[in-house]
Amino acid sequence: MKFGCHVSIRGGYLAAAKHAIQIGAEAYQYFPKNPRNLSVKEYNQADAAACKQFCEEKRLFTIAHTPYPTSITPSPNKKELNIASILNDLAIADACGSAGIVVHFGSRIEGENPLASYHLMLEMLNSVLSKWEGKCLLLLENNAGKQAALGTNLEELAQVRNLCEYPEKIGFCLDTCHAFASGMWNGVDTAQFREKADALGYTAHLKAIHLNNSMHPFGSRKDRHANIYKGGFISAGQMEGFITAFSDVPFILETPSDLGISHEEEIAALKELET
Repeated sequence: MKFGCHVSIRGGYLAAAKHAIQIGAEAYQYFPKNPRNLSVKEYNQADAAACKQFCEEKRLFTIAHTPYPTSITPSPNKKELNIASILNDLAIADACGSAGIVVHFGSRIEGENPLASYHLMLEMLNSVLSKWEGKCLLLLENNAGKQAALGTNLEELAQVRNLCEYPEKIGFCLDTCHAFASGMWNGVDTAQFREKADALGYTAHLKAIHLNNSMHPFGSRKDRHANIYKGGFISAGQMEGFITAFSDVPFILETPSDLGISHEEEIAALKELET
């Protein structure tokens, strides 16, 4: 099993990879650029290449995460901005040797039939992926369900990939907090959840798992992450059962690091499950 966490690129891409190794991570996630806006970044290609080589040598699994404002159901005036930003993220992540970039599933367009949102989502995915020829995948992440979010069940996620013109360029990233908060997974139905994911073809394209506990109860539709063994509504046994069921997929923490437990400590605790 591979465990890791989100790390900062403040010192550069190679520095981020080295930091991940220092805290005992076997996988990590990073923002390829400023997470607060949709700017297109002129990145240091030598640094990215050095990061890729280092990760290959250390067998580090990596993914990137698109900036917070990124949307695959954008307003008309932000469509081209989002397309350019996502393509930029893909290029940077590909240069760093990452398996994919995570993007949140879209939200329902206000005042419109839900089908209009799915049509826009597919149009956006097709627009981006028709221009992308690299190895890095676009990883669709399930939503917690707030603010008219779609992508709260496995059927939606699998079907959008199936309907896209470039399904081979799309994978999935599953967030356990979002799955719990949205009602997709209740903590005790892990075996049935895995069977359903397998049957839908979802698991075959699941490249990473955001391993997060939830600060709010099942079905709350609130996206607040908690530490794995502290302050969450998903019990230790439920979390460990999920890890066992999906042990073939890398786990990446997005848990708080300012509530009395560090990512390094959490990774060390999770590694004990293998002993």
